Amino acid sequence: LIIAMGFKFLEFVKPFCGVIPEVSKPERKIQFREKMLWTAITLFIFLVCCQIPLFGIMSSDSADPFYWMRVIMASNRGTLMELGIGPIVTSSLIMQLLAGAKIIEVGDTPKDRALFNGAQKLFGMVITMGQAIVYVMTGLYGEPSSIGAGICLLIVVQLVVAGLIVLLLDELLQKGYGLGSGISLFIATNICETIVWKAFSPATVNTGRGTEFEGAVIALFHLLATRSDKTRALREAFYRQNLPNLMNLMATLFIFAVVIYFQGFRVDLPIKSARYRGQYSSYPIKLFYTSNIPIILQSALVSNLYMISQMLASKFSGNFFINLIGQWSFTVMQQFDIITLDNPDASSGYRSYPIGGLCYYLSPPENLTHILEDPIHCLVYIIFMLGSCAFFSKTWIDVSGSSAKDVAKQLKEQQMVMRGHREKSMIHELNRYIPTAAAFGGLCIGALSVMADFIGAIGSGTGILLAVTIIYQYFEVFVKEQQEMGGVAVFFLFISIAMYRNSSNETRNAIFWPLDKLTYSLLIPNLNREFRASFLTIGL
Repeated sequence: LIIAMGFKFLEFVKPFCGVIPEVSKPERKIQFREKMLWTAITLFIFLVCCQIPLFGIMSSDSADPFYWMRVIMASNRGTLMELGIGPIVTSSLIMQLLAGAKIIEVGDTPKDRALFNGAQKLFGMVITMGQAIVYVMTGLYGEPSSIGAGICLLIVVQLVVAGLIVLLLDELLQKGYGLGSGISLFIATNICETIVWKAFSPATVNTGRGTEFEGAVIALFHLLATRSDKTRALREAFYRQNLPNLMNLMATLFIFAVVIYFQGFRVDLPIKSARYRGQYSSYPIKLFYTSNIPIILQSALVSNLYMISQMLASKFSGNFFINLIGQWSFTVMQQFDIITLDNPDASSGYRSYPIGGLCYYLSPPENLTHILEDPIHCLVYIIFMLGSCAFFSKTWIDVSGSSAKDVAKQLKEQQMVMRGHREKSMIHELNRYIPTAAAFGGLCIGALSVMADFIGAIGSGTGILLAVTIIYQYFEVFVKEQQEMGGVAVFFLFISIAMYRNSSNETRNAIFWPLDKLTYSLLIPNLNREFRASFLTIGL
């Protein structure tokens, strides 16, 4: 019955999926430089949208429900990117949970997966419209009665169109026109921007100790230059409160190094060609088998819970059941709760933070002192992070085409089998590794995020983890693309050399010299000094 309901649901939404614009697959192979260009254009459009303010808003001074998640959700308050990638990730989260619970059955055929992706896009736009309406009607940009129905509708339209732009930019990259995915690119850019700003920000702040720079590195030189007691100046630069300090920066670099180290953990399963003898290879199963997907979905879950809880608390603050979900306190929203001297208006608006209820226990402890004062909060947070990341990682493989069954099918299509196993026993053997790697990898992702929160890494543990894994993914893509370019050039070079040696002088000058020159220009920039010398010797 559930399977039938799942297919009925997908068939039901099928006619509506055509309403959402779609990026067509490229008809030719996109070259690496062209992919770099499209990736840069995509990022440029996103950053421009992050700076264009919403037309018609009267005020954005009310509590920001996305304050805790703006960096991770790649959103910017009061601009076209108000919602960021939140609706898309939320749609992916809900559809994944429905598919994992078998409420929606996703088949193995490309048609079924395409239908599932179309339903996910449609649901993402529905969530975008829903969140836009809720934002406007709850007075986030001013009371609806004051700004008028026309302006309210205009704000909703702007947010929906911006959500559609994010959806299409992400699809543009995923279809093969660019590198990676738009969601990963936007998240990494937002997080890296935050880290660089906290390290080198020239903005000045007024503290009880006097005027200081916000950036941790610049503050170090400023304190050493202005303080007579150099030892105290160093202590302030490393341990100052309410502003980024060098210990935060060092903790961030430490998490970067740890995550990169764990990225190399993998199990290589030996495989061989079923068609040609003597062709052996290996299929790698990484520790982070699902990469950063668990932490992205966990962030989407928490951000939506925060948003719903705050909106309910603002309307029904005294309700017992609403308080069970979350109790909130508000403070002036400033950079680290300090009014900036150069830009006093930057302090306008309010930052909300949980002080009770479920949302409080699912939020990271603020510092080590808070951990000692409320160990139950710390324990619940750790259990939630580890459990949710492991759960999302385990269920993701079933709907993303990366389960043991899917991998066995891919190997069979490539006419590859595992050494010592027949085709029918490959699924059983892969099931020994893939589900375990997915669950344990998700657990490790959650543990690293908790550790980053506890040691005070800049940008939150979740944000740092996302940034590192995304940057590492782009590094792997870049290396793969460069290897493919080098491999094609090597092939043409050897063909050129073989034909060159068996041709006449006239043919050499007319045909093969231009071909050799072209191949040389493609190959040489991608080889190191030793390889260059070897190929030049062969050519001569």
